[in-house]
Amino acid sequence: MQQITVGGTTVPALGFGTSGMDTDDERYRAISAALDAGYRHIDTAQMYDSESAVGDAIRDADVDREEVFVTTKLLGENRAHDAVIESTRDSLDRLDTEYVDLLLIHSPDQEVTHEETLDAMNELVDEGAVENVGVSNFSVEETRAAIEHSDEPLLTNQVEYNVHERRDDLLSLCLDEDVMLTAYSPLGVGDCLDDETLVGIADDHDRTPAQVALRWLLQQPLVSPIPRSSNPEHVRANADVFDFELSADEMRDLFAVGGDLDDDLAAKLGV
Repeated sequence: MQQITVGGTTVPALGFGTSGMDTDDERYRAISAALDAGYRHIDTAQMYDSESAVGDAIRDADVDREEVFVTTKLLGENRAHDAVIESTRDSLDRLDTEYVDLLLIHSPDQEVTHEETLDAMNELVDEGAVENVGVSNFSVEETRAAIEHSDEPLLTNQVEYNVHERRDDLLSLCLDEDVMLTAYSPLGVGDCLDDETLVGIADDHDRTPAQVALRWLLQQPLVSPIPRSSNPEHVRANADVFDFELSADEMRDLFAVGGDLDDDLAAKLGV
């Protein structure tokens, strides 16, 4: 599977999201199907109630823990220093692991300062409970502030990003600062998949629109999409995106779906 290298950390470029599932059984079956399909980057969060299912699925899969890049995120109420430490340890218990590869601040909209939260996250890195730190749903300005506040390099900002919902300013900053952009809702909760341009390109490649939407993201530097599905067939199909490539013209056509692309960013992206 394609990898992204950020600083000294290597991350499987295609991840699997675990939000929005209703039961532990549904979560477990979906995550198990993802691991069986070759996903080695699993995204969870304290908010999703999926950490236990992630831990159980990894334990039961024919895969070593060290082969799976696991991300979790702090619940909004767990942003104060002691809450960061205690809740992360609880997350490790649910995940049945001694460490997580990545810990994120889930949302910037809290009363606790980012600096206090990041200080506690950095402490967890020092003690070996967390390998990398990052943020989610942060603006360009908030991302810059987080980079300045954290002693540890910021690995990623996880935001909604797809052909309809672009983040040009944020992606430009990420490319400048060597920060990965993790793309949740990479299929736009399905609403991207009827786009005429996307469907046409998919037909040309004998692929599904979802596969083309993911391929468009994967061909952008430092972008890691994390599709989610509880349908094993869709889980497998979404992983089958590494044996074809979009042309420069097709990449530009898909960027055009979301509006004009800034010339400077186009140059950075090579499109």
